Amino acid sequence: MSRPGFLLSPWPWRSAGYLLSGAVTGAAVLVAIVLLAAVGTVLALVLVGLPLLVATAMAGIPVAAAERRRLRLVDRDPAPDPRRAPADRGLRPWLVTRLRERATWRELGYALLFAGLLWPVDALAVAIALLCPLSLVATPLLMAAVGGGRETKVLKLWTVTTWPAAFGFALLGLVLLGLCGYVLGVAAGARAQLTRSLIASREVELGARVVELSRSRMRLVDAFEAERRRIERDLHDGAQQRLVALTMTLGLARLDAPPGPLADRLDAAHAEAGKALAELRELVHGIHPKVLADYGLRAAVEDAADRSAVPVEVDLALSERLPEAVESAAYFVVCEALANVAKHSGASRAEVRGEHRDGRLFLQVRDDGRGGAEAAAGSGLTGLADRVSVLDGRLSLSSPPGGPTLLRVEFPCEWTERFA
Repeated sequence: MSRPGFLLSPWPWRSAGYLLSGAVTGAAVLVAIVLLAAVGTVLALVLVGLPLLVATAMAGIPVAAAERRRLRLVDRDPAPDPRRAPADRGLRPWLVTRLRERATWRELGYALLFAGLLWPVDALAVAIALLCPLSLVATPLLMAAVGGGRETKVLKLWTVTTWPAAFGFALLGLVLLGLCGYVLGVAAGARAQLTRSLIASREVELGARVVELSRSRMRLVDAFEAERRRIERDLHDGAQQRLVALTMTLGLARLDAPPGPLADRLDAAHAEAGKALAELRELVHGIHPKVLADYGLRAAVEDAADRSAVPVEVDLALSERLPEAVESAAYFVVCEALANVAKHSGASRAEVRGEHRDGRLFLQVRDDGRGGAEAAAGSGLTGLADRVSVLDGRLSLSSPPGGPTLLRVEFPCEWTERFA
């Protein structure tokens, strides 16, 4: 509206159309709600009117849908639909879903407000800002057509008897028409903002964006895990197998070579190939261990405990498989914790316990070391905490000086499949 060309743009007329259509639509909504409520109440005694009363309660749904479309006249931002899809098909699931939604009752409240108060305000705004200036502009025409060129009434308030006065009123009407274009824009903008706040609030839009952000974040996590598995598979089936073949070839060549410098070099090459193979296997295992993909979290944690330098007791009460992203994140949290136990804690033993209850996976890693550990002090747990938070999980560390150290982690998740 602050632009110089506002009056010459379509927006004043779009504003007028928005307010005028609101007046017409609101009057129709008033008639429909009154008829549904009255007939439903009268026929409720014989149970025939109950569906009409339910329809009255649902009246806000079509009204809100129409209002979201009407908003496009003056608001370029699409209004989000806050309603969610029913869990099943059919009339009954749809009704149950709608009756339990807060949006349904908000929209019913808006429909009642629209029918009782807003549409008369829309009509009044159009009458004052559009009809009054147009009546002034039409003064000469009315004087010529109705008054026979002698006199005419202006807004039923003033009598005009001369042509200069008639054209003066017409000029005044043109000026007022320009000013009222801004009035229409302000009134339509305020009206649209009120409608959006009641049936398509920014909170609903932000909630929808948060949901979509969470879904996209989960898709990224799944894609990341799939890529890790692909890299592990390619290394295991490609480079690792080639190194195994190279090691065997060097070993056979060493057996066939006579003692001397050549045999010594073959020995050294065989030893280096063996070290490279061991490092590659360790790398493959760190990317995504095959035991985790094949047998699940419990078997993978038991395998990590067997490879730990500190004796580890494992007690995981997991009877079924969990989502791959959860299993992967939980496994690497446990591995990082056990690595920290072996490197920094001075512990003589550790334990890993976990269970799944109430739709959440609970894990804890405990050791009897010296304590004093901090997640932000280069322990590697900060990155794991970020990874846990991506899955809406929580990670906490308790490590007072003198010990013990206790790492807790939990993930919201459900079972996916039973163990084979």
